[in-house]
This record gives sequence, structure tokens and C-alpha cells, in this order.
Amino acid sequence: MNYTIKNDYLTVEVSDAGAELQSIKSADGTEYLWQGDPAYWKDKAPNLFPYIARMTDGKYTVNGKEYEMNIHGFVKYMTLTVETQEEASVTFRLDSNEETREKYPFEFTYRITYSLDGNRLITTNSVENRGEGRMYFAIGGHPGFNVPLEDGLAFEDYYLEFSHPARPNRIGFTDKCFLTSHDDIYPLENDTKLPLTHEMFVDDAIVLKNVAHSVKIASDKGKKSVTVDYPDFRYIGFWQKYGCGAPYVCIEPWSALPSRDGIVEELTQQADITSLDAGRMHENTWVITIE
Repeated sequence: MNYTIKNDYLTVEVSDAGAELQSIKSADGTEYLWQGDPAYWKDKAPNLFPYIARMTDGKYTVNGKEYEMNIHGFVKYMTLTVETQEEASVTFRLDSNEETREKYPFEFTYRITYSLDGNRLITTNSVENRGEGRMYFAIGGHPGFNVPLEDGLAFEDYYLEFSHPARPNRIGFTDKCFLTSHDDIYPLENDTKLPLTHEMFVDDAIVLKNVAHSVKIASDKGKKSVTVDYPDFRYIGFWQKYGCGAPYVCIEPWSALPSRDGIVEELTQQADITSLDAGRMHENTWVITIE
């Protein structure tokens, strides 16, 4: 079932299936969110929890006990409950249950709130540890945005532009998207800009660190743009399915990285994994600004 929130600037639809965004429309009716054409990529904006990207052999361990989990965790496959809804905000909730315990041995409540503030869509993730011991997890977003955003423009007319200059590192991945532990400098035009081409995704996702925590999709030939701010995330990824001329790009804030190549990770020891003591709550926020 889809739920709608709106204000004078934006109308947003969200499904209870994975609490996944379904639509972000401006007041003039422009659709900014990728609409899931299966010829390119059937999803729109999956939420990533409690893991991001791939695990070696689809497996991991917690204190030596082995579990299995799909790519990007299990929230995207679950139906969440609407906990609260107002005109301009909605909160979805998932509590640990028998199904989640088979994949993930922690007691938790996961919430995701979408709220509107002018032309900004604010996404807040919260995780509550309801168990007796420390829990471990990662959180991320995976929204796709239509590119081009205006008639008469092409994908290659657009660029990604960071808010501040930087010389970021690109995370090294194998051809199956596992970590190599070898990162390279990823140069930007004027230390801020990354022109969009389909060929840039020949090696799958581009995941960066040590870069500004705000990036914009824009074109000098158009007026419409999308900015994603992700102050609480260590990494930012860019992706589209390669080889089909896909008319979208994903901007993905990640709190952690996938497994190392050939290693079944021990979750309690994995780098960048968030740990949360019993009875505590973790919260992070990222923002989509439509212009």
C-alpha cells in the first residue's frame, strides 16, 4: 500500500513494502524519482539495513555463528507498519521477528521517517536495540533519480557537483563488487564536479570517501536539479545499470562497506559497522532537495 505526504512544494508517495519511496513530484508535476522501469532497473529507492551491498557467499558470522543475508540486507524485502502519519510526514516501523532472527540475531526496532520541509524531503533512520547485548548493523539509502530531468536534454548534459572541493578516494572493488582493500584517488573537475556518462559505470558502482557530504545533480543547459545531503554517512555511491543507456543515476549514502573479497566477515569485527549498546537508539538523517 502506498502512503502520500505533501506540502505546497512536493508530493511524495511511499510504499509500506520496504518503506520504499515511490514518487517525488514538484508542484509543477515534474517526477524526480526514478520510476522502476524493469528494462533498466526495477527498483526505485531501496532502504538498506542491516547490511550494505554484498557478503562473500551471502554469509557472515556473529560471535562465530553463521548466518545468511541477501544483498543490502532484508528491510527492502519486508512489509513495514505505519506508526504515525501526518499531512507532511510518515513513519514506518519494523520490529525484529521470527523471520528476521533467522537472518540476523538481534532484537531491534527499525524506523524510517519521511518528512517535508519546503522543497526538502528529510529521511531519518532510527534503530533501537531491544536486546540484552550490543548489536551491529549498517544503514544506507539507494534512491534513483531521473536523468535527464527536463525534455530536450540528454544524460550526458548532466553532472554531479559536490558542495566543497576535495580529492576523494574511490573504494576499490573486485569485478563482483567485493572490497579489494586498495583505494585510489578519484579526481574531480575543479575538485568538485563529475560529468555524467554511461561509460563511467563500466566497473559498476563508484563509491567515494573523503569528499563533501552534499552533492547535486544538475545541468548547465537546464533549470531543475536534485541535491542530496548526507552529513551522517561515511561514504557516497553513484550507480546505474551498465550497458543499457539507463536514464537515471542513483545517489547512495552508505554508513559502511561490503565484505572483503573471499572473506566471510565476522560482523562484530567488520570495519565501519555501527555498534549499539542494549537499550540505546541510533539515528541518522539524509536530505533530498528539489529545485
